[in-house]
Amino acid sequence: MLTSNEDPLSSVPPQGPFILGNVQPEVFLAVIEFLYTNSVTLNSHTLCVEFIKDTLSVEQVCEALQAAVTYGQADLQQHCLAFIESHTMAVVRTRGFHELSDTVLARVLRSDHLAADELDLVQAVREWAHVSSAVLERPVPEVATLPVQELRLPLLAPSELAMLESQNQRDLLIPVDSIAAAWRSHALRHRSGVPSHLCRPRHGTRPRNHHRHLDPHSK
Repeated sequence: MLTSNEDPLSSVPPQGPFILGNVQPEVFLAVIEFLYTNSVTLNSHTLCVEFIKDTLSVEQVCEALQAAVTYGQADLQQHCLAFIESHTMAVVRTRGFHELSDTVLARVLRSDHLAADELDLVQAVREWAHVSSAVLERPVPEVATLPVQELRLPLLAPSELAMLESQNQRDLLIPVDSIAAAWRSHALRHRSGVPSHLCRPRHGTRPRNHHRHLDPHSK
């Protein structure tokens, strides 16, 4: 217990310096400049972008991508997208993913290099849509219009499509026409009018027997 003559701060152990071992001095000064002035010089701006690229993580890559799109930073956009492509399943579980705008999420879903199966991506979009619906106070089908257009439903097996159709009755996430087009591709054993990119397997797509009917180059 402290007596009346004791200084409360005297009981606090001395703090050592806070060391940022991986941050170049120029980058640190650029960040400080931005914090105090809300603007940076061209050289400082470049350093800030490089700092973001060098420190990307699963937890904050979606926030970085959203900012890169907002401020027209094409190089940073590509860097963030490449990171997401390599860590897709971890990224889609983050809060940052659920906070992406519909246009940015649609841009991510256009990638052929996502390391995730389509069924997992459908589930990720469904979770994103329910979060966005609650935040924006708009119906699930309305907030998800753009991202859903990039889901590659013909890649799913018939049993998976049937399960998806059942789930869809609860939230109407996916337009009925899109599901019907996927069923036609199975029945007719070809793309049947579905855009070619929606029949193209991604890097993380699990092989299904019917994929050979969707790929015009397969034998």
